Amino acid sequence: MKISHNWLTDFIELDQPASEIADALTQTGLEVEGVETVEKIPGGLRGLVVGEVKTCSQHPNADKLSVTTVDIGGEALSPIVCGAPNVAAGQKVIVAPVNTMIYPASGEPFKIKKAKIRGEASAGMICAEDEVGLGTDHDGIMVLDTDLPNGTPITELFDSGEDTVYEIGLTPNRGDGASHFGAARDLKAFFKRPITFPELKDLKISEDSPITVEVENTDACPRYTGITIRGVKVSPSPDWLQFRLRAIGLTPINNLVDITNYVLHGLGQPLHAFDADKILGGKVIVKMLDQGSKFTTLDEVERSLDASDLMICNAKEGMCIAGVFGGMESGITEETTSVFIESAYFAPDYIRASAQRHGLSTDASFRYERGTDPEITVNALIYATNLILELAGGQVASDIIDIYPNPVPPQTINTNYQKFEWLIGKKIPNDEIDQILADLDIQVKASDGDKMTVEVPAYRSDVTRPADLVEEVLRIHGINSVDIDDSFSADFLAEFNEMEPYKVQEELSYYLAGAGFHEIVTNSLTNPEYQEKLGLGGASVEILNKSSEELGIMKTDPLYTGLEVVRHNINRRQTNLSLFEFVRTYERLEEKFRESEWLTLYLTGGQEESWMYEKAGYYSFHHVVGVVNTLFNKVNIKRVASVPLMENKVFQYGISLQVNNQELAQIGAVKRDILSYYQIDQQVFFAKINWKKLLKLATKKIEFQPMSKYPEVRRDLSLLLNKSTTFSEIREIAFKSEKKLLNRVNVFSVYEGKNIDADKKAYAISFHLQDLERTLTDKQIDKVMNNLMRRFEQDLNAVIRK
Repeated sequence: MKISHNWLTDFIELDQPASEIADALTQTGLEVEGVETVEKIPGGLRGLVVGEVKTCSQHPNADKLSVTTVDIGGEALSPIVCGAPNVAAGQKVIVAPVNTMIYPASGEPFKIKKAKIRGEASAGMICAEDEVGLGTDHDGIMVLDTDLPNGTPITELFDSGEDTVYEIGLTPNRGDGASHFGAARDLKAFFKRPITFPELKDLKISEDSPITVEVENTDACPRYTGITIRGVKVSPSPDWLQFRLRAIGLTPINNLVDITNYVLHGLGQPLHAFDADKILGGKVIVKMLDQGSKFTTLDEVERSLDASDLMICNAKEGMCIAGVFGGMESGITEETTSVFIESAYFAPDYIRASAQRHGLSTDASFRYERGTDPEITVNALIYATNLILELAGGQVASDIIDIYPNPVPPQTINTNYQKFEWLIGKKIPNDEIDQILADLDIQVKASDGDKMTVEVPAYRSDVTRPADLVEEVLRIHGINSVDIDDSFSADFLAEFNEMEPYKVQEELSYYLAGAGFHEIVTNSLTNPEYQEKLGLGGASVEILNKSSEELGIMKTDPLYTGLEVVRHNINRRQTNLSLFEFVRTYERLEEKFRESEWLTLYLTGGQEESWMYEKAGYYSFHHVVGVVNTLFNKVNIKRVASVPLMENKVFQYGISLQVNNQELAQIGAVKRDILSYYQIDQQVFFAKINWKKLLKLATKKIEFQPMSKYPEVRRDLSLLLNKSTTFSEIREIAFKSEKKLLNRVNVFSVYEGKNIDADKKAYAISFHLQDLERTLTDKQIDKVMNNLMRRFEQDLNAVIRK
């Protein structure tokens, strides 16, 4: 958003340099990202001077050129060859001396140099008005009517129109600052000086032929004001108005449209001008149209309306998407002679939904989405009407129509003065707090000791709680005035994990990136069809104000959008993929909603491209298991048990990784019917890690122990077991049976088939024993192994094959 310094001074007196104004705006929350100088006339007439033609004669070698001598205030006259037909001795003219930059109305700027033209010396240029930006005439040089001394800078005769413009990065919560008047309100509080609202002249009705108004949806349109003006003349705006708009990056169109833009950027109140003669039935109706109704906007695009789009209609059809974009049929043209000016307050939620739904972002919707001032609509309308009568003529043809059945009340906040000291860390006198709030139009209605009650005006929709009041006081008092003491302390220190969540995420992201993974970021919104067809996750959360049907719900499972990315890349011949994402899912419970956080991994295709001596290796289930286990090791999560996944909606086969019987992750191969739905014809391995549980278990605490000087002993067992028995069960029983000497357990063979029953399988297990203080004896080893065999026989009905 751009703010003009000259425009600001219409509302508040500013005698500080631009740098100080920029600092003040930034400190009050309107962060200035850049300051630039804008010139009404390119080049600002710099270097141009008043000259007097002393002599003028025909060029000896050219019929259409004249040789002149010109007094530009120097010791000697300047010889200048001129091609203008109207040049003559005795004229006062505009002269560009040697080394002056010229900025013509058309073409590139150029520098005046000494030259010889057809053999005659020329040291300067006598200028036409289009050559210096003072007009468009190029029929001859510009002859001045002035008594100024020769050599006087032309800027003393003509206003070069320079302005300073502040580029403000407006945050979404500061809709109140989206105008010059809004910025002036903050500067008023900061500099402790008054602001002035534009003069509002009384309106006199010259004829009575009004446009009538009906508002059918007062929730979407709490206030609607309008006025009819007839007999206007559409023409270009005056120079001062055009320069104001150009300074902030707008292109002037005509006086009526320019006035609506001028009021919008000046006061923050969007206006819309309708051609009154095109309002069928002489009636404006604020309502919704049927689902799928067609409407052509000013950009000549036919749009299909949603039943929740608020429309400004006439007696027959829609004329404007309220607060967003006008229509082709009702706009202002050069033939317009009567106008109906709308000044309304629309509910932000409705405007935001319509703007997003149709992919439209306008200066009006930008402000309506953030919340405008419902109390300024009438004054803004009077101001605009005054300007129209001044710049376009015409007569007021109606009273101001003001439909405001349920006035928006001010926000009441109860708090106490101590809250300011607690949150700011500095004692600010109560009377200073009251004054700052009053300067910001926030009135202290009651105060009793430490307690206070304030009323916040409706245009400050971002101030709703005590902490917001503290922020308001701090941004005017000055955050830089709050000293940080050497012994800085707080009343309360929160308990927090030893590993901060963002650091865990950062560390694991670095590992995954180093392991060849690419991070993806997908939309939290997804297609309801996924939930209907696949049914992953819980009950879906539907979006009330959908931007499109394809983004109608919050995703219940990360796989929905993750597989979109996989498909997108495979369709573009990127078939070898290793991806990861930190992602949230959402589901609806009976009366509440639940948000879950996940770290997900996707592996598909090969690890690398084939080359002449070696074929590419393909990702397998064990690759993704290995990556997940490495992630757990990175944050010191130990004793993770794996349990086979049974009847899972997502996985063809897979495992559940658990700690203390609580599931931490699921890993497996995505079901073929899911991949077929996404038109993916290669296997995809997927891991879904519960991020909150991982953070809860993650720790940087590392226990060090010396390397043992004593040897490790390995003993193997062959166990005949039921087919349903898993290695994780064997491992868990082993460590429960021997907690001191058992170091590692590993499976090195699994056999099913010939010579054993169909419901049995044989495991070959290695057990690694070690004592850190002495060499193990055969007696100790035999005791451990006998205990293990007894537990396996008791707990798993194992047959020990000896």
